[in-house]
Amino acid sequence: MTPPRTRVTCTFGFEAAHRLAWHPGKCRNLHGHSYRLDVSVEGPLDANGVVLDFDTLQDVVRSQVIDQWDHRDLNDVMDNPTAELLAQRAWELLTEAGLPLAALRLWETTDSWVDLSPATGD
Repeated sequence: MTPPRTRVTCTFGFEAAHRLAWHPGKCRNLHGHSYRLDVSVEGPLDANGVVLDFDTLQDVVRSQVIDQWDHRDLNDVMDNPTAELLAQRAWELLTEAGLPLAALRLWETTDSWVDLSPATGD
């Protein structure tokens, strides 16, 4: 019997501003959000009974994403910082750092978010 894969998730918060020059509404102007980032990794349990230590996951996400984006104008970080493009960039940064990502959710507001999961080759 194949052992189940286990998913571990940590949640992070950061404050940042952005503006979307192409947007016809208020988002054209500089404004801020209290972002929330949920990062999930998945895999088999290691000899210690963990997929990845929570501290390790938190350290990687903080150093690769949160510390780079917190209290920043995201237009200085990337062109057109939509929630979708920010989520994709976070995915790239975290996979480049070696995390076995299973899912990523970036909340721009309390009721609006972007979900990413691994491509399936469709």
